[in-house]
Amino acid sequence: MPNIAIAYFSGAGHTRRLAEEIANALGQAECNARLIDVEVMFRIDWNALASADAILMGSPTYMGSVAGPFKAFMDATSDIWENQGWRDKMAAGFTVAGYPAGDKLATLIQMAVFATQHGMIWVGQDQIGAPVNPDNPGINASGTWMGLAATADADHARKLSEAELETARRFAHRIARAVQRWSPPAPENPA
Repeated sequence: MPNIAIAYFSGAGHTRRLAEEIANALGQAECNARLIDVEVMFRIDWNALASADAILMGSPTYMGSVAGPFKAFMDATSDIWENQGWRDKMAAGFTVAGYPAGDKLATLIQMAVFATQHGMIWVGQDQIGAPVNPDNPGINASGTWMGLAATADADHARKLSEAELETARRFAHRIARAVQRWSPPAPENPA
């Protein structure tokens, strides 16, 4: 089964909720998913990133950018970048903000540039929601294709609407399909 690391920072819990939903959906898609809070990383977390087939990145959008702790994580990867340790891994990103647009695209572009500097292969969103596809009300409501862009629910107890969570699940299944399609097969076990 493919190994997928989900490196995220969450300020108020919204991004963590997306990360958890993505991890659960990846498990249903026969992938091993590991959540990594970038504020509390240990050697085992860095090893999980090194051995992952894909790395998903999540951060709230603060002031039109990834949040400071996620940027610190990005900066901490300079030795990995220098040796191209993540080259040819799949990558994708997700973000959440309080407004429907909220400059979330800037955050996803920042993550995509970061991933491509590492030689990674970026995977975007593929879900067409309403009004173009009336059978998908609330799915990819912001019409963002660079990655998963969610809007925080006005009811802070819920964090995210059911439509946002369903979009996250569908995004996870897209990632699983991409990793399963493009990852090299495991070596055969000699009998």
